[in-house]
Amino acid sequence: MKIAIVGGSGLIGRTLAEELKKRGDYLLLVSRNSENSKTKLPFYNEYFTWNYNSAELLQKKINSFDVVINLAGAPIGSKRWTKKYQKEIRNSRVVVTELISKAICDCKEKPKLFISSSAIGYYGNVKNDVLDENSKAGSDFLAKICAEWENASKIVEKENIKLAVIRTGVVLANEGGALKKMLLPFKLFVGGPLGSGKQWFPWIHIKDEIKSILFIIDNKDITGPVNLVAPNQITMNEFAKALGKVLNRPSIFKVPTFLLRIVVGKAAENIVASQKAKPAKLLNNGFMFNFKTIEDTLNDLLK
Repeated sequence: MKIAIVGGSGLIGRTLAEELKKRGDYLLLVSRNSENSKTKLPFYNEYFTWNYNSAELLQKKINSFDVVINLAGAPIGSKRWTKKYQKEIRNSRVVVTELISKAICDCKEKPKLFISSSAIGYYGNVKNDVLDENSKAGSDFLAKICAEWENASKIVEKENIKLAVIRTGVVLANEGGALKKMLLPFKLFVGGPLGSGKQWFPWIHIKDEIKSILFIIDNKDITGPVNLVAPNQITMNEFAKALGKVLNRPSIFKVPTFLLRIVVGKAAENIVASQKAKPAKLLNNGFMFNFKTIEDTLNDLLK
């Protein structure tokens, strides 16, 4: 298949492209920094520099492709959420997705499948409620962004193009992301849960994240929102305890929410939000997770 990945130079995009290349798919990377990616990401067949400002330019490039995957979006947890950065978070998701959707619709030979990113943050902070793909959207900043983000992708359905929206949890990987940031305090014997520790922590192993996306590509019955999280969800306290055990370090030093707000500002809302999400659609369609428990995941990644 011919597959275009927009914003495919990040953690998920790099790993996904490598797996797609192994199975023989033809890959196009659409990125603002495609020229720099040629040496770093050799598994792509073709590179296209797109400044996220013209649907027409993208349309000409993705015409006749089978699948378009949208992974574009400014990082959520790496900067303080100033008003300026909140605008960047929104534009890099909502506005860019609107352009991609328009480009897909305008193709003469239209892609058969559009996979567009979202996040478990769609549900907001819901404490102990079990969340499947039919649960309603939340009302905080990130939840509202996710709702807009998803709505921007739905344009393609008017052209009878299959749409799958991947609501991804916290992806655990050695190469980057949340786990890498959490390791240092544990290695310094000052690790522990973030916030109260009672909040649900929606995680997924990077290998299952990629396997899920491949499953969606190959399964014609999966459409609409899909929760990409492990089947056995845990609290932040349980995650910290498991991480400490694998590293043979204590996990008793909590980082209170007020301190997170001082360090990262409004982004703390997202860090301590509670989402007990269930991958109902994947399970109902026969998907088999390789890593069902946090213990198996951390042992695989860290040992």
